[in-house]
Amino acid sequence: MSSSQQFPDYPLDDFLVVTEPRQVRAIFDPLRETLLELLLERAASVQELAAAVVRPKSSVAYHVKLLADAGLLKVVRTRMVRGKKESFYGRKARLFKVGDVRVEPPAGSIGFFESAARDAEAAVREDDLRGTTRYAWIDPADAAEFWNRVLQLVNEYGQLPRTSNGTAAYALLTAMYPTQHARLGARSAPACDDRPPLISARADRSRQ
Repeated sequence: MSSSQQFPDYPLDDFLVVTEPRQVRAIFDPLRETLLELLLERAASVQELAAAVVRPKSSVAYHVKLLADAGLLKVVRTRMVRGKKESFYGRKARLFKVGDVRVEPPAGSIGFFESAARDAEAAVREDDLRGTTRYAWIDPADAAEFWNRVLQLVNEYGQLPRTSNGTAAYALLTAMYPTQHARLGARSAPACDDRPPLISARADRSRQ
C-alpha cells in the first residue's frame, strides 16, 4: 500500500527515549495510551480527543496536561474559537522507547500482555487473529539491533493509508523478551561404522 499523505499531519521525531519515571508512568496508562495512539492519526484538540474516547473533557484535559508536562506531547497549532485559543496537540515522536529506567506498576494495574489479551478477545472469537512466536539464541546486543529493526517496521505500519469506510483498526502487537525455552544440545558427531564397506557386483567386476 502507498499514499502521498503522511500520518500524522505534523512533524515529529521517529523515536524518543524516555528515561524519567514520570514519563514511563505517563505512557503506561490505558487511557493515555489510547490518546497517544489517536494522535498518530492527526493533531487534535482536547475536545476532539474527549469525543473520540467518550470521556468528559475535563478528564481528558487532565491526562493531556500530564502527557505534555512529561514531555511526550506538544502543541502543534492553535486557533481562536469564540475569542478563546484552542490548542491542538501532537506527539513528540512516533515511538517512545523506554531507556534505563524501571518503574513499579501501580497496584491493581494490568500488565502489557493482559491488556493485549483483552483487546484481542473479539478477534480470537471471530478467528481473525494473526500471530506467531519464534526463538533465537542471541546475545543482548544482537537482540537490541534486531528490535530496532522491528521498531522501524512498526513505524511503517503506523503510516499506512487511512480510509473511513469498511475498515477496522488492526492492532500490531510486538514483543521481545528472554525466556527459558527448551534447546537442542550440540549436534552429535556421525557414528563410526567399523564394518568393511559393501562392494557392488558391478564394482567387483571392474577389478577383474
